[in-house]
Amino acid sequence: MARQIFPGIILAIILIAAIALSNGILTGPQSVADKCAYDIPRLVIGHDEDNDGIKDLADILEGARKDAANKPVYRDAYYTGGYPPDSEGVCTDVIWRAFKNAGYNLKALVDRDIRKNIKAYPRVRSKPDPNIDFRRVANLVVFFRRHAAILTTGLIPDNVANLQVWQGGDIVAFGKPLEHIGIVSDIRRRDGVPYMIHNCSPYTVEADAILSWHQYYSKIVGHYRWPRI
Repeated sequence: MARQIFPGIILAIILIAAIALSNGILTGPQSVADKCAYDIPRLVIGHDEDNDGIKDLADILEGARKDAANKPVYRDAYYTGGYPPDSEGVCTDVIWRAFKNAGYNLKALVDRDIRKNIKAYPRVRSKPDPNIDFRRVANLVVFFRRHAAILTTGLIPDNVANLQVWQGGDIVAFGKPLEHIGIVSDIRRRDGVPYMIHNCSPYTVEADAILSWHQYYSKIVGHYRWPRI
């Protein structure tokens, strides 16, 4: 019996550690010693949708960071009208809130694209539902593949040429079995790998999570930048 239980305990410890990594519980806030060892320039995209003086990429990042500061609790539910209250949400809610901060109505953009190109969205299954379609990871992946800049899904620590393609405000998506999506942070580990702003329970956080999610849960399937210019 002991031999059967022991492997189960080890697996449970691994899973708990993976969850902790994905939520930033083990990484915590970035210290001076953790700061990136490389001078990786920040990209400035020359468009400001809401004319607030902040370019879109930085505005999207700021919106995601505001969601993390608000700490909406993770709650997967269906809402009439589509939008959950500010106090709750899931990973996809980080995305539309970030876009809203930059002046974009992501729900309207996704709903319109689904109406015009429904066959491109297998998750919709020929029956659009504006109350939920824009909050499904699979639908956002299709939308960004169609309308955003498509970037590398490879993330290589200590490789400056690769790391400079990963900019704060980018979108990163993960595939099955655990579909997930988040906003890339401009905070980086010492090896240059960026943090991610995401909600995978208990609430939205900014944490060292991209590679841990890729390793333990599901592979990176998309890396996008908005707008595509």
